[in-house]
Amino acid sequence: MLQTVKERIKKSLTMGSNTTNKEADAKLKNVSALNHENIFSSLECSANGLSDNEAEEKLEQYGFNEIQHEKAPAWYKQLLHAFLTPFNGVLFIIASVSFIIDVVLAKPGEADYKTVIVVGAMVLLSSLLRFWQEFTSNIAAEKLKGMVKVTATVLRRETGRKEIALKEIVPGDIVFLSAGDMIPADSRIIQSKDLFISQSILTGESLPVEKREQATNGIEKKSSFELENICFMGTNVMSGTAMAVVVNTGNQTYLGSISKAISGKRAETSFEKGISKVSWLLIYFMLVMAPLVFLINGITKGNWAEALLFGFSIAVGLTPEMLPMILTTNLAKGAVKMSKRKVIVKRLNAIQNIGAMDILCTDKTGTLTLDKIVLERHLNVFGEEDEEVLQWAYLNSFHQTGLKNLLDMAVLDRAELHDHLKVEEDYKKIDEIPFDFQRRRMSVILEEKSGKHLLVCKGAVEEMLSVCTHAFDPGEDRQLQIASDAILPMDEKMRNIILNTSKKLNEDGLRVLLVAVKETEKRPLTYSVADENNLILTGFIGFLDPAKPSAKPAIEGLHKLGVDIKVLTGDNEIVTKKICRDVGIPINNILLGNELDEMNDEELKGKIDNISILAKLNPIQKSRIVKLLQAKGHTVGFMGDGINDSAALRDADVGISVDTAVDIAKESADIILLEKDLLVVRKGVIYGRRTFGNILKYIKMTASSNFGNMFSVVGASALFPFLPMLPLQLLVSNLLYDFSQVSIPWDTMDREFIDKPQQWSSRGITRFMLFIGPISSIFDYVLFAVMYFFFKANSPEHQSLFQSGWFVEGLLSQTLIVHMIRTRKIPFIQSWATAPVIAGTSLVMAVGIFIPFSPFAHALKMQPLPLSYFPWLFGILISYCILTQFVKNWYIKKFNQWL
Repeated sequence: MLQTVKERIKKSLTMGSNTTNKEADAKLKNVSALNHENIFSSLECSANGLSDNEAEEKLEQYGFNEIQHEKAPAWYKQLLHAFLTPFNGVLFIIASVSFIIDVVLAKPGEADYKTVIVVGAMVLLSSLLRFWQEFTSNIAAEKLKGMVKVTATVLRRETGRKEIALKEIVPGDIVFLSAGDMIPADSRIIQSKDLFISQSILTGESLPVEKREQATNGIEKKSSFELENICFMGTNVMSGTAMAVVVNTGNQTYLGSISKAISGKRAETSFEKGISKVSWLLIYFMLVMAPLVFLINGITKGNWAEALLFGFSIAVGLTPEMLPMILTTNLAKGAVKMSKRKVIVKRLNAIQNIGAMDILCTDKTGTLTLDKIVLERHLNVFGEEDEEVLQWAYLNSFHQTGLKNLLDMAVLDRAELHDHLKVEEDYKKIDEIPFDFQRRRMSVILEEKSGKHLLVCKGAVEEMLSVCTHAFDPGEDRQLQIASDAILPMDEKMRNIILNTSKKLNEDGLRVLLVAVKETEKRPLTYSVADENNLILTGFIGFLDPAKPSAKPAIEGLHKLGVDIKVLTGDNEIVTKKICRDVGIPINNILLGNELDEMNDEELKGKIDNISILAKLNPIQKSRIVKLLQAKGHTVGFMGDGINDSAALRDADVGISVDTAVDIAKESADIILLEKDLLVVRKGVIYGRRTFGNILKYIKMTASSNFGNMFSVVGASALFPFLPMLPLQLLVSNLLYDFSQVSIPWDTMDREFIDKPQQWSSRGITRFMLFIGPISSIFDYVLFAVMYFFFKANSPEHQSLFQSGWFVEGLLSQTLIVHMIRTRKIPFIQSWATAPVIAGTSLVMAVGIFIPFSPFAHALKMQPLPLSYFPWLFGILISYCILTQFVKNWYIKKFNQWL
C-alpha cells in the first residue's frame, strides 16, 4: 500500500509544469493520509532534513520555487501591435498605391505627395496615441505588482536550521513556521502547536482555519482546503508554530497551477469582438464601393488612370481611418478621469467593458465587508444583550498569553472596557490552561482582591457545554459577583435553549463562542485541563466581518444602472446570506460548489440568472460561472483580490482588483482600484457608458455617412460626364469631416443612455446604417438636380462649379449629422453638445464654406459659388435635419434604441 502511494506521489512530483489542478489535489490528499513514519520515505527525505547535495539535485530537478507571472510585452512589441489594425492595413495599401501612381509613375516635376503625407499622418497619429496610452498604463501597473521577496527557515542535515531564499526551497525540505510567516510552498504539517492559518486569499473565508499534524481520514470526500494537515503556498500563519515538509513547489503548487492556468493570451471581450465586426463591416463596404466607382468612371469617362485615382480617393474617404484615434482618445480620456478617482486602468478596453457590464460578480470579504472581525453580539443564556458577558470575555482575552488571534483582538478592541474593569487593579493573572484542538477552548485563572481564584473559560459551543453544569440567571444584577442564588441548573431545557440560540446566531452569519466561569478558594497553582469542569455558563459572544457602510448605497446605485450583482465566494452560505441581507442584495437562490459540480453547463445555464449567491466555490468554479454568464450574452465584470479570484478575473469582460490584492489577482485584472469600494465601481460604470456612447456616436456617424455616400457617388459617377469630385477635393473634405469628429470624446451622453447597460450589436449598427444613411443621399440628389438644371453645371466645362457646390453641401451635411446623431432628442433645442463639439463643427462648416472663395480654391480646382446657391443650400440642410429627426423618432419608437 505504502509503495503504491509512494510511486503515485513520485510520479506526480516529477511531472513538473504539466501538473494540473486535479493532479496537485491528488498529491496533497495522498500525503495528507500518510502517517508520520511514512511521510519522509514517500517524499524521499528525512526528519533531519535534506543534505545540501540533495537540495541541489532537487533544485535542478524541480526548478526554482517561483510561480509563473504575466509580463507586459517589450515596448517595441507594444509599438508594433499599435500599428496592426485593419484600418491601418487598408490605409497603408492606399498610401502605397498612391505613392506609386502620384510619385513613381508621375511625370518629372508633377510628383504629388499630398495623399501619401495625409494618409501617413493619420496612421502615425492614431497609432502613436494608442501605443503611448497603453505603454504608460503598463508601467503604472508594473509598479503596483512587485512580488514581495521573502526567506524561509529550513532544516538542513549539515547545518541544522538555516535561512534561505524562498525560491531555493525544494520538495522534501523541512520548514519551520511561526506567527506572521507566509507559507513558502504546499506543505504537510508534521508537528504543530495552536496553529491557525489564514487561507482567505485562496478561499475567501474571513476567519483563520485550524491546522494540525494528524493524518486525515476520508480524503476522497474532502476538498484540498478541508485537509487539516495541509497548508498552501501564499497563505499566512496567524498564530501558533509548526514544522512541515514541503510537498510541491513553484508551478506545481496550488497557487502555481492557478498562475499557469491564467497565463497566455486572453479571450476576446465583447468590446474587442464588437470593434472587430464593425471594422470589417466598414472595410467590406469600402472594398465593394471603390472598385465599383472605378469601373463606372472608367467606362463612362474613358480615362482609366483618372478613374483609378478617383477610386482610391473614394477608398480613403470611405475608410474610417480616425476610428483607432477616436477610440483610443475616448478610452484614454476615460482612463485619465478614472485615475483622478484613484483607479488605474491597465487595459484601455476595460473602460468600455465596465460600461457595457450588466452583471457584476463580486467576492464577499473586503468588498462587501470591512475585512475585519468585530465583536457583534454579547448575549446572556436567554439571548438578551448583556454587558457582563462581554466583561468576562474581555478578562479572558486580556490575560491570555501568546499571540492573540483575530477573535481575541476583536474583544480587546472594545477598549472602553479596560478602564471600567480596572483589570490590572482588580484581577491578577496567576495561571493559564492553553488552547488545544481537542478541547477547542482555553482558560485563564485570575486572583481576585478577596484572594479567591477565578477561572474564566471561552471556547466552541459543544466543547463548552460538555464542562458546564450551571448557567447564570440573567435576571440578577451580579456586577461580576458569583452568588449561589444567581445560577440555574444546566438541565436539558437549558441546554436546548443554548443550542437554539447558538443556531440562530450561526444563521445570522456569526461565529459563536461561549464564556463560562468558576470561582474557587485560594489553592496551589496546579491548574490543568481537569479543572475545566462544573463551570457556570455566562452567555454568548458572536463575531462577524460586518458589511461596509458604503456597500448598500453602492449596490443600490448599481441596481439603478441596470447592473445585477452576484456574490461568488469561497466562504459558507450562512455568513454570505447575512451580509447580502445587510447590503441589499436580493437572496433569490443559493448554489453551493458541490451542487454546482453535479450540474452540466446546459442545466446550470438555465438556472444561473435566478441565483444571487454562489458559496463554497473554488477558483475553477468561479471561472465556470463567468464563462456561462458570457455564453448567455451578458457582459460580465468580476471583482476580487485573492488567488482564488485570479482565473475569473482573467476570464471576465472586465476584471477589477485592488492594489492590496495578491500579485496574481493584480496581473489578471483589467482595472486596479486604489480603494476597495463598490462606489468607485459605480462611478466607473458611468464613465464607461459615457465613453462607449461617444465611441458609438463616431461609428454610427461614419457608417451611416459612408453608406449614404455610396449611393451618391455611384449615382453622380453614372449621371455626369465628369468626375463628381476630384481626388484631392475628396481628401480635403474627408480630413475636415474627420476633424469635426475629433472633439466627440469630450461630448456628454443623454441620461437615458447612462441609465442602462449598453451592449455591442453589429446588427444594430447595420440596421442604423441602412435606415439613416440613405437620408443624406436624398438631399445629395436634390443638390445634383439644382446644380444640373438651375446652375447648368452639367458639362465638363462647368465641372468646377458642380464640384465646389457638392463639396460644400456634402461637408456641411456630414458635419450636421454629428449633432443629429449624438442625441435621441432634438438637437439645439432639447439637447446641446458640449463646447468643444460645437466649436469644432462650427469651425469646419465655416472653413468648408470659405474654401471655394479662398486663395486655396485654385489649387483645389474650385471656384466661388454664386450667392443664389446659398438659399438652396440652406433649404436643403434644414430639410435634411427635419427629415432626419422624423426618421430618428420613428426609429426610436420602432426599435426602442438610438445609440
